[in-house]
Amino acid sequence: MEYLIGIDLGTSGTKTVLFDRLGKVIASATVEYPMYQERNGWAEQDPLDWWHASCETLQSVIQQGGVDPRDIKGLGISGQMHGLVMLDKQGRVLRRSIIWCDQRTARQCEEITQRVGKERLIQITANPALTGFTASKILWVRENEPELYAQCAHILLPKDYVRYMLTGEFATEVSDASGMQLLDVPHRCWSQEVLEKLDIDPALLAKVYESPEITGAITPEAAALTGLAAGTPVVGGAGDNAAAAVGTGVVADGKAFTTIGTSGVVFAHTDNISIDPQGRVHTFCCAVPGAWHVMGVTQGAGLSLKWFRDNFCQAEKDTAAGMGVDPYVLMDQEAGQSPIGCNRLLYLPYLMGERTPHLDPDCRGVFFGLSAMHTKRDLLRAVMEGVTYSQRDSVEILRGMGVELREMLACGGGGTSPLWRQMLADTYNCPVKTVKSKEGPALGVAILAGVGVGLYPSVQEACQAMIQLNPAQEPIPENVPQYEAFYQVYKSLYPALKENYKLLAATGA
Repeated sequence: MEYLIGIDLGTSGTKTVLFDRLGKVIASATVEYPMYQERNGWAEQDPLDWWHASCETLQSVIQQGGVDPRDIKGLGISGQMHGLVMLDKQGRVLRRSIIWCDQRTARQCEEITQRVGKERLIQITANPALTGFTASKILWVRENEPELYAQCAHILLPKDYVRYMLTGEFATEVSDASGMQLLDVPHRCWSQEVLEKLDIDPALLAKVYESPEITGAITPEAAALTGLAAGTPVVGGAGDNAAAAVGTGVVADGKAFTTIGTSGVVFAHTDNISIDPQGRVHTFCCAVPGAWHVMGVTQGAGLSLKWFRDNFCQAEKDTAAGMGVDPYVLMDQEAGQSPIGCNRLLYLPYLMGERTPHLDPDCRGVFFGLSAMHTKRDLLRAVMEGVTYSQRDSVEILRGMGVELREMLACGGGGTSPLWRQMLADTYNCPVKTVKSKEGPALGVAILAGVGVGLYPSVQEACQAMIQLNPAQEPIPENVPQYEAFYQVYKSLYPALKENYKLLAATGA
C-alpha cells in the first residue's frame, strides 16, 4: 500500500491525517495549544508548541494506522498564514510568533505604504499593507525589539518552521509566501524592490517553491521524534486556504469555497491574476502552479463561536461530555430553535478587527438589537448569522470583480454544521456542496504530496482521483428574502459605528 500524510497547522491546534493514495482517511490525530494575548489586539503562539504537536500527531497516526513508515510516500504541510517566526543562526526560536490575527502593527503598515507607495505595493504584492501580514510584524520587531532583531538569521512562516524541524531546510512556497507582503505575486518570487524599500535583508527569507515541489526530506533526527522514515519527501504544501482549495477540488475557474475555521474565507480560483485596486480582498498565488486565487477574509468566524462556547456554554460542554458528543452539536440544536433573524438580533464578528471588506484593525464585536426577550439560543444563532453575513460581504466583492462563482463548497469546522451550511446557501442564494472527506487542508496538502512524489501527474488529476462530493444543499426559497432583509441591516451597521470604533481605540491602553 502507498500512503500520504497531511499536517494542518491551525490556530487552535495541529491536525495530522494519514491517507491512502485514493484519499481515504486511515488515521487522524489533533493536539491543541494556547494563544497568548497579553494586550488587547495582540496574538502570539509558541512555535515549539506547533512542533511538539506535529511530532505527537505524526506518532499517533502512524501507530493508529499500523502502517510501515516506509510505505508513506510523501508529506505535505498546511498552515495558518502570516505568522512571524524568527530564528537565530543556530535555528533556535528567538521569540513567540506574532500570528495572523494580531493587530498591533497599524503604524508599521502606514510606514510600508509610505515607503513603497500605495498603488505600487498593490501592483507588486497584490494587497495593501495590512496588520495581519508578515512584513509589518517584521518592522514592529525591528523597531520595538532591536537587540532581538539583530540576532535574527532566518524568518519563516508557521508551517515552514515545522518543515525546518522535519527536514533542516529553510523553504517556503508561493501560496503562503504571498501573505507576507514581500512576494512579487504576479511573478511568484521575492520582490527585490519591496525588500530594498523596507530595508529587509533577502538572506533572512527562505527559498520559494511551487506548492507540489519537493522541498526536502525527513532527517534521521526528525524520524526518531515522529516515527516517519528518514528520507520521506516533504513537499511545499500550502497556506491553510490554498490547501483547503485543493482539498475541496477548487482548482479550476468558476469554483469557490467558503471555509469557517478560526477565521472565515471566501475563496475563488482564477487562472488569470485579478487584483482589487481597493485592496478589499486578497489575491495570492494558489497551490496550482501558474494560477492564483482571490479571497475575502473574516478575522473572527469560528473564533466567534468558540469565544461564545468558552464563555457562555459550560452547561452544553458538560452535557456534551456526558453524551460523548461535540458541544457544537448541542449548540447547533439550540441555535436552530431561534428563528431567522434571531428575533431581530444581529452580531458583528469583529472580535479581532476585520479584513474584508473594512480593513479596520480597530473595529470590535457587537450584538445589535439586544432586548430582555432574547435568550442564549438567540445569541448563539446571531453569532452564526453574523459570520454568514460577513462571508456574504466577500461574495459581493468577488462578484463585482467579475470572478465567476458557479460552484460553492463549504469546509472548515463550521462547514460540518448543516444549520450553518443552510444559512450560507440561503444568504448566498446558491447551492452549497461539501466534500465527503472532512479533512480539507490536510487532504489538500496530501494531494500536493501525491503530485510531488509522482503518484499523480497534476493537481487537477489528483483531485479527481482523491475527492468525492456530497449532494448540494439547496437554498430554501422562502428563507432567501428573510436573510436578505437582515443582511441589509447588517451592512448598515459598520459605517454607522466606524468613527465610534476609532474613539474607543483611542481611550486607555
